[in-house]
Amino acid sequence: MTQTATSTTQGCIFCAIVARQAEASVVYEDETVVAFMSLHPVTPGHLLVVPRKHAVGLEDLDAPTSTHVWSVAHEMARAIRRSAMPCEGINVFLCDGEAAFQTVFHFHLHVIPRYPGDGWTIIPDEVERERSLLDNDAQVIKDALV
Repeated sequence: MTQTATSTTQGCIFCAIVARQAEASVVYEDETVVAFMSLHPVTPGHLLVVPRKHAVGLEDLDAPTSTHVWSVAHEMARAIRRSAMPCEGINVFLCDGEAAFQTVFHFHLHVIPRYPGDGWTIIPDEVERERSLLDNDAQVIKDALV
């Protein structure tokens, strides 16, 4: 069972980190977000940007918080590139929902430095989709814009 944005945040490790009730190696914090090192990094320097206010996924974030989280992730990526961790690329990765590999149900962005031969891959089996199907998908999404 997953949490909703209105349910208790008791037991949420990211809420505990934000409240300083759990340990974390904090890189940056302000009134809206906390950025800290991932306890299970896929590469050295892998960090997470987490809103202070509990939100399960994208749908639960208000626009100003969402904008700020992405902006801080951008700044963290820039800082990693300028740091003594000489990475050659950056992935900003979002897992929104269990089907998208989300395991902690408090919204967070992964900022992952990439190094040659680091062993972490995201290689999908790509299949080209017919234009008529793409057009239909586009219309379904347009119809849902509010």
